[in-house]
Amino acid sequence: MVPFERVAIIGLGLIGSSIARGVRAAMPDVRLTGFDADAEVRAIAGRIDLLDEVADTPGAAVAEADLVILCVPVGAMGAAAAQIAASLPAAAIVSDVGSCKAEVARALREALPDATIVPAHPVAGTERSGPEAGFASLFHGRWTIVTPIEGTPAEPVERVAAFWRQLGAQVDTMAPEHHDRVLAVTSHLPHLIAYTIVGTADDLAEVTQGEVIKYSAGGFRDFTRIAASDPTMWRDVFLANREAVLEMLQRFSEDLSQLQRAIRWGKGDELFDLFTRTRAIRRSIVDQGQDSEAVDFGRPHS
Repeated sequence: MVPFERVAIIGLGLIGSSIARGVRAAMPDVRLTGFDADAEVRAIAGRIDLLDEVADTPGAAVAEADLVILCVPVGAMGAAAAQIAASLPAAAIVSDVGSCKAEVARALREALPDATIVPAHPVAGTERSGPEAGFASLFHGRWTIVTPIEGTPAEPVERVAAFWRQLGAQVDTMAPEHHDRVLAVTSHLPHLIAYTIVGTADDLAEVTQGEVIKYSAGGFRDFTRIAASDPTMWRDVFLANREAVLEMLQRFSEDLSQLQRAIRWGKGDELFDLFTRTRAIRRSIVDQGQDSEAVDFGRPHS
C-alpha cells in the first residue's frame, strides 16, 4: 500500500527531482505533478520526463494532490504556500524538505491556516543542484526527520513518515525547535565553517590562484565541496535558524580558543586526547551507515 496516490512537488531542484525519481522507482502507480518558478527548469523537467505533468502554475500542480511537498529555499516557503492556498484540496497534507523547521512551520501555518501541515527534513543532499542532479537513491539509508506541529493528529504524521520510508529513508520524529538545535551542530555550523575557510583562502588571492588550488589536499578540497552548495538555500538557512546557529557558533568559538591555547603552550596531551575523541566520532558515523568506510571516501583512483 502507498500512503498517497497523487503527489505534487513544488520546486524541482536536487531534492524535488530526487523525490520524483524515488517515487517513480518505489511507487510507480502514484501520479506525480509539479511546478518550478523557473521556466527553464520546467522545460528540463518536461524534457527528461520527470513527472506525469509539469504544470504552468503552482495552483494547477496541487489541484488534485493528496500530498504537496514544498522543495524551495526556506526563505521562500511562506510565499510558495500562499501561491497554492486557493487551489489546495481540503484533504491534502502539506509537507516540505527545509533544513530549518520552527520558522518554516510558522510560515506554512500563517499562509495555510486551515491545512494539515506536517513539516519534514530529509537529511541528504549533494553540492549539485537542478532537476538533472537528482537520483532515486538519494534518500536510501539516510534519515528523514518529521517535525509535526504541536496538536497535529497522529494519522497524517504517520502517512508522511510512511512516504519517506517507501523512498528508502530511516525516519525519526522531533519537535521543530529541537530539530533546529541538532541541525545547527550537524549541518549548519559545518557549512558556515566551510564557507569561512574557503573565503579566507580566496582573500589570500596571491596564494589561492597558485599554491592553494594546485596543492589542495583532502581537507581543503572537501571544504570546497561543502562550500559549493546552493548559496540561496544556505543564505536562507542561516537567517531562518539564526538563534541556534549563533548559539552553536559561540560554543565553537570557545572551543577554538581552547585549542588555540593548547597549540600555543605546547599541550600535546590535550591535542592528542581531542583528536582521539573526534576520530571515534567518525568511526561511529561509519558504523551507523551514514558514510562509507571506503578509502579516500570512495574517490576513484586509476
